[in-house]
This record gives sequence, C-alpha cells and structure tokens, in this order.
Amino acid sequence: MNRIEPNILLSVSTGVALVLLIVTAATFGEPGNTAKYVISAVVCAGLFVALNGWMARRMNRPTPQPVIHAASPATAAWAGLFPLLVIAAAVAPVFLPGHDYGLLIIIAAVWFGVTVDSAVRANRR
Repeated sequence: MNRIEPNILLSVSTGVALVLLIVTAATFGEPGNTAKYVISAVVCAGLFVALNGWMARRMNRPTPQPVIHAASPATAAWAGLFPLLVIAAAVAPVFLPGHDYGLLIIIAAVWFGVTVDSAVRANRR
C-alpha cells in the first residue's frame, strides 16, 4: 500500500482551512466581496508557488526545502500550525462581522502557497 506524502496532506488541510476562511469572510464580512476573496486567494497562492523558487535563486538563497522532513518528526507537529492558524483566522469574521477581510485572506493564501510549494518540492525528490 502506498503511503501518502505528509507535505501533500499539509497542503490539502491548509487549503480546506483557506476555503473555510473564504466562506466565513464572505458570509459574515462586508457584503459583495466574495469574488474578490476567491480571486485574491487563487492569485496570491499561485504567484507564491510560481515565483518562490525564482526569487530564492535571484537572491542567492538556498533552494527552499519541504516543510515536513522524514528525518525530523517534529517538523510535522510544527507544520500543523499552518492549518491551525488559518482555522483560527476563519473565526474572526464570525465574532467581528461586517468588516473587509481581504488582507487576512491574502495572508492565509500565502501560507497555503508555502504548503503547496513544499508539497511540490517533496514530490520532486
């Protein structure tokens, strides 16, 4: 039986948390921003994944490594903070309704981009 790569699971769980954030922000946030939230999340995450390696090479930084390493099991526990923080952010629109949560969605989309980039790098190995 094949084992599912932990970085892929991390990216899926962070993506589900990002969808939860978009839904709560669209439901409880300022009316009429649903399309803006979805577009900004897709664009920010996509641009991060597309440009992260290029920026690292341009700045002469080492190539980013996957977030979860098999040699260090503690990285899996620390990586669990990504979806946890996005889920915690999804609570804000429920308790503070009527605001624009675009910046919060952009931040969460970048975190999601980090996990997707990590999953892509782990699959290249």
